[in-house]
Amino acid sequence: MTSTQNYDQIDQWIDAHFDEQVKFLQALVQVPTDTPPGNNAPHAVKTTELLKAMGYVAEQFPVPEEEVKAYGLTSLTNLIVRRPFGPGGKTIALNAHGDVVPPGEGWTHPPYGGEIKDGNMYGRATAVSKCDFSTFTFALRAVEALHAQHHLSLKGNVELHFTYDEEFGGEKGPGWLLNKGYTQPDLMIAAGFSYQVVTAHNGCLQMEVTVHGKMAHAAIPETGVDALQGAVHVLNHLYAQNKLYQHISSKVEGINHPYLNVGRIEGGTNTNVVPGTVSFKLDRRMIPEENPTEVEANIRQVMAHAVNEFNQGRAQDAQISIEIKRMLMAHAMKPLAGNAPLVNAIQQHGQTIFGEPIPAMGTPLYTDVRLYVEKGIPGVIYGAGPRTVLESHAKRADERLHLEDLRKATKVISRTILDLLK
Repeated sequence: MTSTQNYDQIDQWIDAHFDEQVKFLQALVQVPTDTPPGNNAPHAVKTTELLKAMGYVAEQFPVPEEEVKAYGLTSLTNLIVRRPFGPGGKTIALNAHGDVVPPGEGWTHPPYGGEIKDGNMYGRATAVSKCDFSTFTFALRAVEALHAQHHLSLKGNVELHFTYDEEFGGEKGPGWLLNKGYTQPDLMIAAGFSYQVVTAHNGCLQMEVTVHGKMAHAAIPETGVDALQGAVHVLNHLYAQNKLYQHISSKVEGINHPYLNVGRIEGGTNTNVVPGTVSFKLDRRMIPEENPTEVEANIRQVMAHAVNEFNQGRAQDAQISIEIKRMLMAHAMKPLAGNAPLVNAIQQHGQTIFGEPIPAMGTPLYTDVRLYVEKGIPGVIYGAGPRTVLESHAKRADERLHLEDLRKATKVISRTILDLLK
């Protein structure tokens, strides 16, 4: 058979099994994996059951409970499915994460319903990234069906990595599997969107900052130290950095400049009490060209300067102090030279299936793909999804996936797997 005939048969198999694929995704979406609290082991159990019905054995790798609790989650079991095709060749890992941010408010469809309307499936993780549990599973099944029918001469292995720690950084997901030596792939593809193949992404520094003052009755505020006023002063200095960051440009297409966001703030005890402590959590996105150590040192210096400025001229017992805890240091993903076969195959088949060029570019997101790349494993990001995060409603109400994107991305991934195994 010619390559074209092989590709045609793969496409036909995916079309014939697409209703089954959609139901598989619905079943995955209908099991909540809100993180926090991160009780994600039940979803791994459900995924294992669904895969077993397809003839796959999913190896379960539960992270020890005490390790998970110390990390800030409730339960976590990662999965690996291994499918050998022939001696020699490379091992290709396909990774998607099942943990998601909580739904939040504003939904017009049930966040865990998997409802379908006007060709879209609605629900948390339909676009990021339970969809690619489905994409990768059915892409692999299509290759296996072709291989079984025609006894193709294929070499290498495919592994499905379904993990549950992307939202917290990936250290207990892919990082844990890699560090424990449970997997050592040669190439990898991670969950992404269908209209570009991503070869680089931002890094991310997350910190929790606690501002300490002194509680007092609101009727006699002079007897206390307002931690909220102190926090506002520190925050103003941090937000001012964003103006400076706009003058720092990345050379990676798809990535603009660094930026800083404060996503959560809490403190105080009551309306009539001068707040004694206020804490906030900041997120600093780092472009690939930045040095993470220098970025963190700069952020700490900015906050120290703000505290000193606030305290200037105040008596010792009227001053604020701060505690800084680093929550996450996720390095940027930088392209490795060995990713060319992945990029070339996805671009070739993407253009054929979608009828338009599939650019290779960067993204301002950060993902756990970096953990594979840091181990020297060339990787790219590609899967089922729209052109932009905004369009997908990821991390917002009414997250959705256009089912035709799912169908087409599955064909692209399946054709790519076939190429890499030849």
